[in-house]
Amino acid sequence: MSQTLELTKDLMARASVTPADEGCQAVMTARLAAAGFQIETLRYGTVENFWARRGSGGPVFCFAGHTDVVPTGPLEEWRTDPFVPSIKDGVLYGRGAADMKSGLAAMVTACEAFVAAHPNHKGTIAFLITSDEEGPSVDGTKRVVETLAARKERIDYCIVGEPSSETAIGDTIKVGRRGSFSGRLTVHGVQGHVAYPHLAENPVHTFAPALAELTSRVWDEGTEHFQPTSFQISNFNAGTGAPNVIPGELKARFNLRYSPIQTQERLKETVEGILRKHGVRFTIDWYVSGEPFYTAPGALSEAVGAAVHEVTGSRPKISTGGGTSDGRFIAPLGAQVVELGVVNATIHKVNECVRVEEIDKLHQIYVNVLRNLLA
Repeated sequence: MSQTLELTKDLMARASVTPADEGCQAVMTARLAAAGFQIETLRYGTVENFWARRGSGGPVFCFAGHTDVVPTGPLEEWRTDPFVPSIKDGVLYGRGAADMKSGLAAMVTACEAFVAAHPNHKGTIAFLITSDEEGPSVDGTKRVVETLAARKERIDYCIVGEPSSETAIGDTIKVGRRGSFSGRLTVHGVQGHVAYPHLAENPVHTFAPALAELTSRVWDEGTEHFQPTSFQISNFNAGTGAPNVIPGELKARFNLRYSPIQTQERLKETVEGILRKHGVRFTIDWYVSGEPFYTAPGALSEAVGAAVHEVTGSRPKISTGGGTSDGRFIAPLGAQVVELGVVNATIHKVNECVRVEEIDKLHQIYVNVLRNLLA
């Protein structure tokens, strides 16, 4: 069993359902300290984080990731205990196998191997690890980055170990993500009896034409690197449960995933303008989950592409698809950010899994990236 697989299984056996860490970070920091890293633990609220550094000066290369995992879901649908790592036919099963404890293990063992071969490497190797990526993402990477910015510390290159690959290890890397802008909408009506609609105001009926326009609207055509902006309703509720009562209000939650050609202010004005045009009486509370970010081709993407090619024989596809990641907090430091990890087909699902060979290949890709940039 490789050291990377062994460490992956150790981390997976810890039921670190967000925001719990369950000792995962202690395991990582002990090994990093032994490799010469200086460790700084940063706890905010109930969230465990750490910032670790080895070396000095620039460039500053950072591995970023999270020890927390999503809940298991229905235990009866799992073929194995989700927190007892199990290998069958070359596949490792368990919660966190892909998202992202195999990535964390590969980062640590890659650094151990690289430092052993290059004890006087150029620049600085860093780790930014949180237990608040799968949760609110308030007291995790976001807070650590704020601390680093206040101290005027920088990150030049960052690999986020999220599972980016689609069908084979290294076939896809993420170089950006769309922004996420959400609203909690209340449509105000007047409750009444269904037999006397003239004495009431049905918020479902008044909202329906506006909803049709919002969902059919072409917000933009996207860009060369980003998908078009999309609008989606995620929750919708109205009514008392009685069949003869017109509801007095409607509540809905919606989300806009937007490319850099949009702004939050323009999106807000458009949504509220459509509601007013259709005579909807409403209030909206707006929430920002993350700004869009994009890393243009440069030293990091070249180093990553070469590292993948050395291991797999192929060059990765460049993508900005998928949801948000903690890269959105790191990019504003001026860092080039790339997400590179194992295949993402089973993340957040029951029977989450990863091929064992992918874990060792990811370890070698990370070693190659370090060598390409810092040797």
